[in-house]
Amino acid sequence: MKAAVFIDRDGTLNEEVGYLHEPREVSLFQGAARAIAKLNALGIPVIVVTNQAGIGRGKYGWEDFQEVMDHIARLLKEEHAHLDGVYAAPHHKLGIGEYAHPDHPDRKPNPGMLLRAAAEHGLDLTRSWMIGDKEIDLEAGRRAGCRVALVLTGYGKNGDPALADLVANDLPEAVARILEAWDR
Repeated sequence: MKAAVFIDRDGTLNEEVGYLHEPREVSLFQGAARAIAKLNALGIPVIVVTNQAGIGRGKYGWEDFQEVMDHIARLLKEEHAHLDGVYAAPHHKLGIGEYAHPDHPDRKPNPGMLLRAAAEHGLDLTRSWMIGDKEIDLEAGRRAGCRVALVLTGYGKNGDPALADLVANDLPEAVARILEAWDR
């Protein structure tokens, strides 16, 4: 079983814009694509796990989400990088219909997306990392059995560094420090 790096999307991989649903609004953080390319070159799976309450609340649809992810994939490809998986949780306490769920197993801080990814990709969560800008990202990673890294982008500057195994200024620094210390 392989170790992996799980990455939150908004505020970690790309700028936080609030309910991102337009490809033209995507702005990857500087160096993020190169950091993912480093992981790809080492054969380390990179998986995005993202809460998407905007879908659940009816602000945009799955098609919009997919268009944003397709645009992110194109931006990553320009740097010879790719994602090995993308998992999204649309559930929210203010969700509509099937998405009206205050505590769905997939919605971070619950670990459902990470557990599903591990099962589908044959991943060893105890050797994996979760990188995010919110305490819910760190909690989801911990509950899944991963080590966790807080980035100070997005909402990260307001996070509690004591909750993380590693604190980094941004995704490229987090990846570099994980690779330095990682016993794969």
